[in-house]
Amino acid sequence: MLASLRNRFEISPQRYAQVTAVALFGLALIVFSGAAVRLTESGLGCPDWPQCYGAGTHPELESHAVIEMSNRIITGLLGVVVIAACLLAFFRRPYRKHLAWIGALLPLGVVAQAILGALVVKYDLRPELVMCHFILSMMLLDAGFALFWCSRYEPWDRRRSWDRKGVWAVRGLVPLGQLTILAGTIATGSGPHAGEFEGQFVKRFTFEGHDTLEWVVQRHAVLAAIYGFAAIGVWFYLRRPGGDRRAVKPLTVVLLLLLLQGVVGYVQWELELPSEIVWVHVALATLNWLAMLWTIAAAGRLEPRTGTPAGRDRGQAPSNESASEPTGAGAGAA
Repeated sequence: MLASLRNRFEISPQRYAQVTAVALFGLALIVFSGAAVRLTESGLGCPDWPQCYGAGTHPELESHAVIEMSNRIITGLLGVVVIAACLLAFFRRPYRKHLAWIGALLPLGVVAQAILGALVVKYDLRPELVMCHFILSMMLLDAGFALFWCSRYEPWDRRRSWDRKGVWAVRGLVPLGQLTILAGTIATGSGPHAGEFEGQFVKRFTFEGHDTLEWVVQRHAVLAAIYGFAAIGVWFYLRRPGGDRRAVKPLTVVLLLLLLQGVVGYVQWELELPSEIVWVHVALATLNWLAMLWTIAAAGRLEPRTGTPAGRDRGQAPSNESASEPTGAGAGAA
């Protein structure tokens, strides 16, 4: 039956790439709206789930309930988009199995997010659960970006990279970025923006007593600095003579976002963490992670050790950056 339906209905690679772009935008939007829920003290704006004060999709006209319910509605709409991205992968021509596999992760992840969101409300915004909620959102961004990027190109559109050290240097930035984000989520769970409004009690991390927030923020800042200096080092390394420079442009974006994020982080601490600036900090962290994924994808896959890179003699690197891009393929795919 599926084979018969696939024969009757087809979707072009260009149209499918547009669907995946919408899905990726939705996945980023849900991170922004989720942060807004917490920073506007609306985490328990709807004390039950999936309804809101038993009112279905019509919450009481109270700002915290409206904000929390709006986030749930956005999640529901996102579910429709990611299901479309999953199902349409089977109708894309030419069909590519790995797109279907990646696409299947998205609705599963959104369902997991909904379940985890229900647990977050049930257990009164326990910081461990809220952290997991955010980290799962970032993992969904990973899958969403992979689907978006890979859907733009056929496997033969791009050459592989000969620059093994350069590619692995770029990949080495990933755990540093992940640790920085993790420390940031712990800092949020230790600070004044736990998600509750007046009269509610929500637990925070207190493993260092009253100094927990400052202790975590200091380590978050150190990790961010290490991540930033490492990214600067990789940027210069990619620009060395004979290096593959495909990842230089997106890595430049990463560095600019890190600089801006550092400035915002300093300002928010000096101003005693106003919620608006904290939201900007979270949004920049999300954009920075997307830029890091772009950098990894642009660096591409490696040429097999035993193979001779196409388009050049063995051991000879292209002399300029333009030679690192395939004809008509744009900025490259992983």
